[in-house]
Amino acid sequence: LMTNETHLSSYSSVHQESSFTSAHVGGKVTIRCFYKGDDSAWICWYKQSLGQKPRLISSFYSYGTKRTFYHEFQNSSRFQMDAENHTYYLTVSDLLVSNSATYYCAVNYAKVLTFVEGKTVSVRDSGFDSQASVDQPKYATVPPGGSVTLNCTVQTGSCGGEHRVYWFRNSDDSPPGLVYGHGAKSEQCETNPYRQTHTCVYDLPVENLDASHAGTYYCAVASCGHIVFGNGTTLNFSLGKNNHNLKLKLVFIYFEFCSYIHVLNRPPITIVYFQDNHRDSGDLHYASINVESSSRSQKQRKSSQSVRLCSSVKNEK
Repeated sequence: LMTNETHLSSYSSVHQESSFTSAHVGGKVTIRCFYKGDDSAWICWYKQSLGQKPRLISSFYSYGTKRTFYHEFQNSSRFQMDAENHTYYLTVSDLLVSNSATYYCAVNYAKVLTFVEGKTVSVRDSGFDSQASVDQPKYATVPPGGSVTLNCTVQTGSCGGEHRVYWFRNSDDSPPGLVYGHGAKSEQCETNPYRQTHTCVYDLPVENLDASHAGTYYCAVASCGHIVFGNGTTLNFSLGKNNHNLKLKLVFIYFEFCSYIHVLNRPPITIVYFQDNHRDSGDLHYASINVESSSRSQKQRKSSQSVRLCSSVKNEK
């Protein structure tokens, strides 16, 4: 028996953390909604399947005892609504895979409908194989301001019915969220009549990229009452050409400055480097650097430090 508790402090203030529960086919789930407010309010229950609009299940007038069911729930004995001491129950028994959805408790008062976060129920069939798989590239690299097309390959089995594909983005700065949803049709699909499988490629173009687009993009397929996620494609940003050149210039200036400070603080030295161990003066280039300190006396400045540097570049003969 699965139970969810929803607290409604008043018709104008509804707070509840979103929650998730998993149940098995043939089982039962009970969702509870607590409300203490104006007696003339209506308590309503809604079901929202993935990719669909919320659908009204039932309503209950808090001042009376009448319970009304709507749509396909009207003649279904598997859905029951009860109330006791400001607690309102929605029970779904003999669960089916199609009962997987998010269930909302809502308060209708003065023609204002207020929803809580809802309870997501996933109904699993241990003896059912969804035969669906999702393949995605692990990484995608793009320069800031550029564009990229993310793609995923979806393979579905022969369970019948249509499938839908969704893109979700997850990042450190924000919680996972739905980016886009595809219908069942795709121009890049192939059917294998021998294995009774369908393979489709779905694209997600993303343009004018900036830091706010960073994160991991997950492709997911909803098929036969199940949803299967890919491993995700992480979007990386590469440095632009101008930024790369600027970085090199900053590194060069840094080492030039360090070399200058190093020379000021060391005694006179002569560095000689012989290329290929040949002591031929024609193979060597000498450079002399004189470093003078303004705080020294005139006599000291005349005998300034001299550092001879020898390059390893041969003369062309």
